[in-house]
This record gives sequence, structure tokens and C-alpha cells, in this order.
Amino acid sequence: MELTAQSASRLLSFTPKLLNNPLETSRRLVLSTTTTTLRNQKRSGPGPPRLKIVNARRESGGGGGAEVDTAVAVKEKPKSERFEVYRGSPTPFGATARDGGVNFTIFSANAVSATLCLISLSDLHDNKVAEQISLDPLTNKTGDVWHVFLKGDLKDMLYGYKFDGKFSPDKGLYYDSSRILLDPYAKAVISRGEFGALGADGNCWPQMACMVPSFDDEFDWEGDLPLKYPQRDLIIYEMHVRGFTRHESSRTEFPGTYLGVVEKLHHLKELGVNCIELMPCHEFNELEYFSYNSVLGDYKVNFWGYSTVNYFSPMTKYSSSGVRNCGRDAINEFKLLIREAHKQGIEVIMDVVFNHTAEGNENGPLLSFRGVDNSVYYMLAPKGEFYNYSGCGNTFNCNNPVVRQFIVDCLRYWVTEMHVDGFRFDLASIMTRGSSLWDAVNVYGNSIEGDLLTTGSPLSSPPLVDMISNDPILHGVKLIAEAWDSGGLYQVGTFPHWGIWSEWNGKYRDTVRQFIKGTDGFSGAFAKCLCGSPNLYREGGRKPWNSINFVCAHDGFTMADLVTYNNKHNSANGEDNNDGENHNNSWNCGQEGELASTSVKKLRKRQMRNFFLCLMVSQGVPMIYMGDEYGHTKGGNNNTYCHDNYINYFQWDKKENSSSDFFRFCCLMTKFRHECESLGLYDFPTAERLQWHGHTPGMPDWSETSRFVAFTLIDSVKGEIYVAFNASHLPVVITLPEHPGFRWEPLVDTSKPTPYDFLSIDLPGRDIAYDQYAHFLDANLYPMLSYSSIILILSPEESA
Repeated sequence: MELTAQSASRLLSFTPKLLNNPLETSRRLVLSTTTTTLRNQKRSGPGPPRLKIVNARRESGGGGGAEVDTAVAVKEKPKSERFEVYRGSPTPFGATARDGGVNFTIFSANAVSATLCLISLSDLHDNKVAEQISLDPLTNKTGDVWHVFLKGDLKDMLYGYKFDGKFSPDKGLYYDSSRILLDPYAKAVISRGEFGALGADGNCWPQMACMVPSFDDEFDWEGDLPLKYPQRDLIIYEMHVRGFTRHESSRTEFPGTYLGVVEKLHHLKELGVNCIELMPCHEFNELEYFSYNSVLGDYKVNFWGYSTVNYFSPMTKYSSSGVRNCGRDAINEFKLLIREAHKQGIEVIMDVVFNHTAEGNENGPLLSFRGVDNSVYYMLAPKGEFYNYSGCGNTFNCNNPVVRQFIVDCLRYWVTEMHVDGFRFDLASIMTRGSSLWDAVNVYGNSIEGDLLTTGSPLSSPPLVDMISNDPILHGVKLIAEAWDSGGLYQVGTFPHWGIWSEWNGKYRDTVRQFIKGTDGFSGAFAKCLCGSPNLYREGGRKPWNSINFVCAHDGFTMADLVTYNNKHNSANGEDNNDGENHNNSWNCGQEGELASTSVKKLRKRQMRNFFLCLMVSQGVPMIYMGDEYGHTKGGNNNTYCHDNYINYFQWDKKENSSSDFFRFCCLMTKFRHECESLGLYDFPTAERLQWHGHTPGMPDWSETSRFVAFTLIDSVKGEIYVAFNASHLPVVITLPEHPGFRWEPLVDTSKPTPYDFLSIDLPGRDIAYDQYAHFLDANLYPMLSYSSIILILSPEESA
């Protein structure tokens, strides 16, 4: 039937069937006629089924008191043409296949009525509903949890909910009984099946519905178990699922999908990556920003996915199957990606966005959380306004007891059911802010002296982070915080960590960029970055591996653009170049843009090698951004959130063309890092292992004008390694530390052309290259060009 206001009102008359239990079916309520009348009069919308009076009489109160009018009433038997309807259980949340049927459970504290809507897959796009079952607040509600149990043919059936209550935005309430809402705990969300395809009549927000689970939902994990790598051994690769294989040059069978990634796992293996960090794969609406882009002549979309619709559902439009089989095939494709990555020795971390949702501010759509219980799920001001610490219109109320349990349940699901290995939390500082109506008594059980925190105030021991950190099921799962938010809270080095949280080290990024491009005053800070940022993490009891080191990420310049552009070039976004970060700490090496002289292009390649070498020799965990390994460019655009095109696509043809150049260098550097015991230390290096040097041994220069940093590192595998960075515009001849009976052998010199930038064992003409250094090395010297870095290995004299 059509979902009109009139038909919706008629459908709400369906009533649930009680448990087939004598205690339930014989249940009688003694109510005064007056009370029954008032309850029916006050009903402002669809509510529980009316009571049918079956016997009215007059009773006298005990002890000969005055007579009172009473009515013995029983509930009308529930009516459902297709399903057997029972009371159900308040746990677990979501839809659960059990006992020959499906149990539906959802939280809503402020709704006065709830209706379960069942929709067939074939009718979803026509906005038709198969059946609506009104839940009785007396039998289908426990506390603030609504529940019902159904038996019947639920094959290819979807579901959603309608809630009725006050629509009072100034009180934070947005109930609308005409809207079908998604269950926050739904395991798959179904709507449009193809990425970028509009709904009927050009609708960007067609009706969505949730998958009803079945007993046939199985996946063969083939014995898959967590890899459990020590975090210090990781090399992370930030990846966008669609962008990785969507380009035609990928030549994959299913481009832009989870299966497409599976087809290209060998590339990551060759690169030396052992951990993928997937950009958002929770269900989101890529058409959220859909609009014509006159600059490129295409349409803007939400490509990155940082606008979650549902946290339990994988992005169905990243699967080759789309909505087929009600989303079950999409779930299995995601599981297959995890399983096959593990077979290749690669862990998978998910980028999760618990700081806001796709519902936006008061002008946004009612999709799920807002219509279920807005005042619980979102951080609100006293008059119902949305706090906007995310910069996206709303702020998830993370430290509310209900919301934080929801988040923990979600993380548990992705670990236990989907086998992911960890999480990176977008704008994680929001998870440390006090919730709406913050009350220490409600959280801790007793008041805290001087606790006058207002909504959104940073908490030293945020309950959500505490729960995640100490959850027994999440023990050993990798937890990474993006330790800042859009409200000005910056917690790099100070994020509440319980000894286990790591952080995207934004200070590492900024310092390394400044030093490598030759900015004065950063030699000391750069040295700390090389050591794993002890200035940030040692005092709090953390280790070098709590620092996720990166030079580039999805948000900002690529590595190639970092050395090609001084300024952002975001005109393709259609916002007159007003979006994106203005302070990029980049340097174009002398000319703006890709059209440049040969000498400038050579310098740019040298600088890219310098950045990558720095990542690989730094203590902490290195993270590479997708495409940087071949020099992907976005044309100077540092905010490519809206482009489903070549700007964000990994271009495999260009990677193949550069396989003898930068990609080779990256592969050899990651291999070198894996081989060196000393480049993934558990603790910060001490003087027993590490020595600093300047142009002469043991004489480091930490002055404001110094642009040279060098160190030697004792390694149980390689013996001893020497690493130096010359970020000056001038060349220099350095004196190497003396070791009688040993000599220094060159391994890496970023100033050399490929393939002599890395003298691998299998390199033809390697001995000839050595001979070119011999007269310097015999004198314990080494010449370094401007803007270059080197790695030397100490070897016994007789082996040279």
C-alpha cells in the first residue's frame, strides 16, 4: 500500500499478538472508567491498542467504604494476517534470529508509542509497507526498551520503526509518526544498490530499511583468527575502498568494491604493508552533497564517507552485490576482504566516525537516531540547539550512558562478527567531552567535589574511553585516536589513554614537513620525532608505538602535491577555493604546479624520498596514504571529499609506469624497516643505543639555524646504521664515526637517481656504485647534496 498519511494511520491499528502463555493471554487489568477515558483522550497520535471493556460493575471498598466505578478490561487479541506476534525480549538490541523467529528490540525513552514496520524488498522502492505492528507499552516494553517477537515467513523482508511522541525541537524532541526510521543496531541498511545512482524521481534520500536476519546467515571463515601483530611492527596503509580499484586501469573484475580490494592485496604485500586502515565503511549516503559541479562538469558526492547513517552496517554500495539478498551478500563480501587480508598477513583497521551522524542539525533529515530519541543521542543545548563540535551540524552524545553502551556494542560486533583488528576514531576528542545534562552522580554513583562541568567540557576520565579501554572483549584490539575536534580541542599527546590508545601524531606531520623543506628552528623537534616523540608520550607512560607517524593522509596534500604546490588549488570543489586548509607547510621546490623545469622535478622526487625515508626510520608506527607510493597527485586539491573521479582514484597505470622509480624505493625502504630490529623499538631509545651527530661525530647542532640531523643506531640484525638528513640548500661533506676494523657502506642516498638511490643486493652494477664512494669512505667521509638523506651500514673491513 502507498505510504500516505491516511494509510499510515489505518495501518497503525494493527496490534501485536501476546505471548502464547496462559499468564499473558489471561492477563486482566482493573482500570477506572475515568482513567481509561482520559488515556484515550490524551493520545496525540498512534498509540497502544484501545482496551475493550468486557464487564463493568460497582465495587465497595474494603470496610464498607464508598462504592467506586470500576471496569474489568482485557486487551483485544492482536491482529496480524502474516505473522505470529509475541511479547519478545528486551535483549539483545537490534533484530536477532532465535527460537524459530526474529526478536526485535530498540531503545526509546521519550516515545509514547512504537510501531514495527515490515517491508518487502520488492516494495521498498515503491514506498510500500507489508505490515505495521503496533507495540503495546504494557507488554512490549521493558523500561525504556521496546520489543516484540515474530514468527512467520520473513524471507526477503526488511524492517524499520515509527515512533510517536512530542515534536518539540526546543526540548530536543523530534517525533514524527509518519517517518520510518532505521534501527541503530541494524546489521545491514538497504536503499539504492549502486554507488551514485539516484532514487526514484531523482530522490537523493529514498526510503531506507533494515535487513531482517535469518538462520541462514552464515560465512565460512576457514579458521580465520586475529593476527595480533605487536603494534610497533605495523606499517599502516590508509585506503579508500572505492578509490583503490575504481579506476579503469585497475583491471579488476569488480572495480570499486571490497572484492576489488581483495584482487589487489598482492600490491600491498609487495609494498610491505601489514595493516590496512579503511576509510569509513559504515553505511553512509554518498548523495548527501549531490549537486552539479560546473567546474568539472560532473556531480559532487560524499566520497570519503565521514557522515554515518548506520554504524553496524557495512557500506552496501561498496559491494559487488549491492542490495541483493537484502544486504547479506554485502556483509559476506566485507568478511571475505578481512579473511583474505589475514591470509596475506595484513590486519584491517576501520576508520569509525562516532563524533556525528548524517542527520546534521535541526534542518537535517530524520533517518534514525533523531527520530528514535534525539535528546539522548545528540549533544544539545538547554533550548534544544545542536552543539557542533564536529563541524558537521551535530555532535554524538558519546558519554551518555545509553550512547556509550551503543558504541561499545558496535565495536564488539565488528571485532567478533566481522573480525576487524582495530579502530581509528575520527575526531576522537569529541569522545572525551561531557554529555548533555552531565551529572557525575549518574556516571560515577557519587558527586565529585567542584564538578561544575557544562555540556561539552573535556573530561579527564571520559566514561566512554574508560569503557572501551577496559572492555574484556576489546582487549588487545588496536585503538587509534585522531586526538582533536572541530571545536578547538587538541589532545595530541594528552588524549586519555589507559596505556593502550595510540594517536595520529599531527605534530609529527607538521614538524617533519617543516624540517624537510628546510625551515630553520626545527632540528631539535625533528630529532624528537625520529625517537617516537618522547616529549609527547613518555610522561604519560606510553611508548613510541603509541605514535602513529604520518606525513600525508586523506585530508590534505598527497606527498607528490606536498612538494609541488605552495598553495591549495581547490577550485574543482566548486567553492571558489575557500574550503580546505590554508596552512600546509608545503614547498613547491621552486615552481608552482606540475609544469616545471627538469631540475625542479628532480628535487621534488628527492624530497619525496626524504619524506618516505624519514617515515621508515622513525620510532613509532608509520602510516602511508594510498597512492603516495607512486606519487599520486590531486592537482593541489587538499580537500577532495566530494570527487568520485580520477582525483581520488588510485591510478594503476601510473603506478606501473613508476614501478622502476619511487615505488621501488618505497618497497625497499619498508623491507629495510621490517629487517631492522632497532626501527620498531618497544621503548624510547636511550644513549646506549642511539648517538646524535653533526657534521662531525658526536657533535650535534641543535641551534635555530641548523638544518642537519644525524644519528647512529645499534641494531641486533644490521649491526649499526648511520642515518643523516641534510635539509639545507647547500651540500656538505660529513665526517663519519670511526670504528677500527669496520667501514661504512652506503645503502641509501636520496640524491642519487633511480636505481642507485637504494643499493639493494640484487642491483646490477652495485659494486661499481660502491667504488664511486670509495675515496670518501676510505677517509671516513661522505658527501651529501642539498635536500638529501642517507643510510649507511657498518660492516667489517674484510667484507668491504
